[in-house]
Amino acid sequence: MVLEESLVHDVRLSSVGPGQATESDVFHNPGALDLAMKLHYLRVVYFFHSEAAQDLTIMKIKDAMFTWFNYYFITCGRFRRSDSGRPFIKCNDCGARFIEANCSKTLDEWLAIKDWSLYKLLSSNQVIGPELSFSPPVLFQIVKFKCGGISLGLSWAHILGDPLIASEFINSWGQIMNNLGLKMVSNIPRSVPEPGPPGPQKDPISAKRIDPVGDHWILPNNKKMDTFSFHLTSSQLNYLQAQIWGPSLDQTPAFESLCAMIWRCVARVRTKPEPKTVTVCRFDPNKKNNDIIGNNLVICKVEGGSECCIVDKDLSVLASMLENEGVDERQQIEEAIERDQGVSDFYVYGANLTFVDLEKTNFYDLQLKGHTPTFVYLTIQGVGDEGAILVYPWPQGSTKNGVHGKFVTMILPEEEMPNLKSELKINGLLIEDN
Repeated sequence: MVLEESLVHDVRLSSVGPGQATESDVFHNPGALDLAMKLHYLRVVYFFHSEAAQDLTIMKIKDAMFTWFNYYFITCGRFRRSDSGRPFIKCNDCGARFIEANCSKTLDEWLAIKDWSLYKLLSSNQVIGPELSFSPPVLFQIVKFKCGGISLGLSWAHILGDPLIASEFINSWGQIMNNLGLKMVSNIPRSVPEPGPPGPQKDPISAKRIDPVGDHWILPNNKKMDTFSFHLTSSQLNYLQAQIWGPSLDQTPAFESLCAMIWRCVARVRTKPEPKTVTVCRFDPNKKNNDIIGNNLVICKVEGGSECCIVDKDLSVLASMLENEGVDERQQIEEAIERDQGVSDFYVYGANLTFVDLEKTNFYDLQLKGHTPTFVYLTIQGVGDEGAILVYPWPQGSTKNGVHGKFVTMILPEEEMPNLKSELKINGLLIEDN
């Protein structure tokens, strides 16, 4: 067993914010979909070998951030509450938290461990609250490995924006590090949204209301959650597609086929009750606004029906359901949030078993000295008891027959993990090396 204290040490804290002062009395009001995600946090860790990190000093990193945060000044603010209790951001340039540390292992040694619980040492697990005015929504952690490689950990409050927004956020810092100008406009802070016509009094299926959490924005779980990740090669995905669809050319994309298999595996483990309704989150191909922060995920419920037995369903039927039968519930979520003037607490990930399609994220577009990350690890903190499955790209160069390799992170109840791993092995998704 690896002692965590000996792995990451010499931790130092500071803050970094915009190089230009923001005017006084500038406020940003998150929208209803943003507020629905306020109990969730993205944790992303980028790994770079020594070639990319050579001569990369903390001073250079911070100098780039001073310029970068002139565009992203909203992320350097702090949350407050209006008289009605609705959260908003006061754009007061308090800055992002900046964490430096060293690691006693080489980067390759770290990646070989594959103990996913240790990855929490590489990005901050801080949440917002219990004192809103002292809680940064963005934290960075730079860890230097003894080989000269580094990891860059991003802790991102999901209320600021979805994973695509977060990946574009960090990629824009990379552009400045590479002396490339940013062709973007600063985010204009949003005003308080006008109340819309009252909707039905029924809460959505894909977001769950909970008892008030106050100013400590953390989701209370009834079960102890565990995280496990594994790599799927392009060969495994091609085999999965052939297993489900045979020679047919009328196939669903690999994401839906993979999630159909995982859905059935979870149903075999979680029999009381079987997960008949799931949520699928993916990026909106029709997104029209150009906001550089904000949540734009399509959030769909997929219902198998009360008479449906997931373990007996053909995988092609489950995959087709995931692709074609999702009902977009964003409007219902917004109406439920606005009915209470943005004060009530909801969560999305883990309200049902949730599949998150991150194929369009640009994690591997971050470059340092022309080098892309060796590996990017992503997880979500604040997942409900039903669990979440994140599917995102494997580094380029792992393509075979047009199908890219993928990386899967599962956040599920700890009690289910051993049996679920056995099911994944039986079905060819998990090999011994994982």
